[in-house]
Amino acid sequence: MKTLALETAAKAVSAAITEDGKVLASGYQDTGLTHSATLMPIVEGLFKNTGLSPADLNVVAVSAGPGSFTGVRIGVSAAKGIAFALEKPAAAVSTLAALARNVAFADGLIVCAMDARRQQVYNALFEAKNGQLTRLTPDRAIALADLAEELRNDPRPKTVVGDGARLCLDFMTEVDIFCHLAPPHLIMQNAMSVALEAEVLAAEGKLISAQELVPVYLRPPQAERLRARQEAAQKQ
Repeated sequence: MKTLALETAAKAVSAAITEDGKVLASGYQDTGLTHSATLMPIVEGLFKNTGLSPADLNVVAVSAGPGSFTGVRIGVSAAKGIAFALEKPAAAVSTLAALARNVAFADGLIVCAMDARRQQVYNALFEAKNGQLTRLTPDRAIALADLAEELRNDPRPKTVVGDGARLCLDFMTEVDIFCHLAPPHLIMQNAMSVALEAEVLAAEGKLISAQELVPVYLRPPQAERLRARQEAAQKQ
């Protein structure tokens, strides 16, 4: 199975093509340029460097969230367009599940953390054992203080991964909860792990159509929250 995967949920942008667990090609960029300007040139380079054509793909995967509202929209829109055009199934991959796959080799508790602002993180917990992952919580937005209470009495080694990993680690250190930081080259979101997670979804029969592919935000965008507050104030 050949999978094209896109990752735009955070600051960096990446894309990868895998085949049955093997990474054929990948591209990664974290230069501050907008995802809308950098994503498709990376994808074009993957096809050029592998000699594959879009028609060779079996699945189009994307990190569907949580993450940056704009970034997630860019990735999902691109994946929908490619899947529609090729009439291929899609895989809506949890950004947090893909992050956990970065460090599936680290036996113990995997603490996925993406900065959600206001002392919160987008988070999910996984157990890693012999390279296999078991999800322990749903994807969620959670206060660091609440996450600390969940972790405090868990004796398992804890590895923190994600663009909010340093924020999470610093908070846990302050409240005397020891965690390991994922290695620098594995700490951030990347499309290779999105592709590998998509292969798991495919094996579980969880692929979807391009029409069904939608972003997962976990909480409303800032504009919607501001509008709700304004409407509530007007009613007072």
